[in-house]
Amino acid sequence: MFTVTNLACLRGQRRVLSGVSFSLESGDCLILRGPNGAGKTTLLRTLAGLSPAAEGTLSSKADDVVYTGHLDAVKPQLTVVENLSFWQGIYNTAQSGTLERFDLADLADRPAATLSAGQKRRLGLARLHISGRKIWLLDEPTTALDIGHVARFTEILQAHCTDGGIAIVSTHLDLALPHAKTLNVADFTASTDTTASADPFLQGSY
Repeated sequence: MFTVTNLACLRGQRRVLSGVSFSLESGDCLILRGPNGAGKTTLLRTLAGLSPAAEGTLSSKADDVVYTGHLDAVKPQLTVVENLSFWQGIYNTAQSGTLERFDLADLADRPAATLSAGQKRRLGLARLHISGRKIWLLDEPTTALDIGHVARFTEILQAHCTDGGIAIVSTHLDLALPHAKTLNVADFTASTDTTASADPFLQGSY
């Protein structure tokens, strides 16, 4: 189970979200909704441990979580398969079938610098499978994907949850995930526009 309790999130030194609470079990997918600037990315980065929490608690450990943001985290000088091998070394995993799962087999020996935006996105998303992590945190993962590959990635996401994983996804698309839960980030907008008054690492529990 992944539990978030009374989480307050900062953008810089400004509190943008307050009182965020939810609980997810193995197999759950949570879709984050809300207008641009509502704090979806801020929340995901806080859940990933990349930004400090002003207060509140969450139950995940660092090695439970993998995060993918707006950048693809692709090394352009390496080929597709070399990028995958690099991530396998980082995560100390030996995942198989990644090339086929993300429709990259025909591009295996291509330098990443020569890939289209959509191909780079698929390569970046392949890191999720490579990681072997249970909790996927995804910030607009379908950006630059064509309709076919949006559907393909939705199937990958569904399979991850069916296999007992957890996913938290920020997206403006209506992905075909019939059992997904929804959280409107705007419901947790901080009531004031004040700055943090103390060291957030001391205020919160992580």
